[in-house]
Amino acid sequence: MHNWLLPEYVEDILPVEALHIEAMRRQMIDLMLVHGYQQIIPPLLEYLESLLSGSGKDMDLQTFKVIDQLSGRMMGLRADMTPQAARIDAHLLNSDGITRLCYANSVLHTISSGITQTREPLQVGAELYGHFGLESDLEIQQLMLKCLSIAGLSKIHLDLGHVAVFRSLIKEAEILPQLETELFTTLQVKDLSTLKELCSHLQPSLRDALMLLPELYGGDNVLKEAAKWLPDYPEIKTALNELKMIKQEMAYIVEHIAFDLADLRGYHYHTGIVFAAYVRGSSNAIALGGRYDQIGKAFGRSRPATGFSMDLRDLSRLIKATAYPKGISVPFQKNNRELDAKIEQLRKDGHIVVIELPGQKDNCPNCDRKMILQNGQWMIVEI
Repeated sequence: MHNWLLPEYVEDILPVEALHIEAMRRQMIDLMLVHGYQQIIPPLLEYLESLLSGSGKDMDLQTFKVIDQLSGRMMGLRADMTPQAARIDAHLLNSDGITRLCYANSVLHTISSGITQTREPLQVGAELYGHFGLESDLEIQQLMLKCLSIAGLSKIHLDLGHVAVFRSLIKEAEILPQLETELFTTLQVKDLSTLKELCSHLQPSLRDALMLLPELYGGDNVLKEAAKWLPDYPEIKTALNELKMIKQEMAYIVEHIAFDLADLRGYHYHTGIVFAAYVRGSSNAIALGGRYDQIGKAFGRSRPATGFSMDLRDLSRLIKATAYPKGISVPFQKNNRELDAKIEQLRKDGHIVVIELPGQKDNCPNCDRKMILQNGQWMIVEI
């Protein structure tokens, strides 16, 4: 009998980890709420066109697809909540001003992103719509770092990139979409030999610029080298200036900041600064984000936007969970108002109170105290 087996990269969350994840979720949502972010809970399932609009195009292969038995249309199980937030901002809220949204819910992936990654991440994130300036990029990055901090993570390493650098090179050279895709894929894995082959027939200045991108990783010298050796395109100059200003503003918040001009994650929908947070003990980024202006265009309202997201299940593996809290065992009593009042007060004070059921044999294995009647008074004693 294998009825208890789950699909690959799908797993249960047991009590200790579930409590740990839920505590982080509450803290993060509460933090975002006091920063003015309104919580949304989009549906797990909706029409595929909506899920794959805007930022969702990159998630096509990661999206489970089903046929709606009512309409006959193709539907998808969300693989990312950003397109849903964009749809809500564009159609349901329909505000001309700045909108701040946050969320924390499960998403589903057809393929695991790593051998230790689940196909059901618990995504928490925030999105800010309606502002073009660097101030909103800074707000989002600072909020992400605060979320990681209250989760218990410190000594964050922040990587900054800007997709406009690569995009402007492609635009000026009028590179065809097929080659653009191949260059993008090669830069993602920093495959220098393949990159050299792909660039061999390009004009020297563009070839040298593209070959340089994978090497433009590190500290402040990266921006100096980029300004010195990359073409003097207006978009590149603006991108480098924006990265420099972000570094200056973030330096007092996060100690370790690096630049990676070959980081093109989300290239097909990001339009500006992108960022990733890393921590010791994890080879993968623990949080990702960036600017994706015009994300609402597919929904009829082109809006500037920036945001971040992270997987609470990933975070829970990096932070040691405390033991499940112990409770107080109380004997079963019918119509005992005094005892009922004491139980309710204990629960209001945050204590776990477990009432023993008639015939119970294990005597509450998760309790380390019990309530007894002593000299006419209900007392709590250690077990």
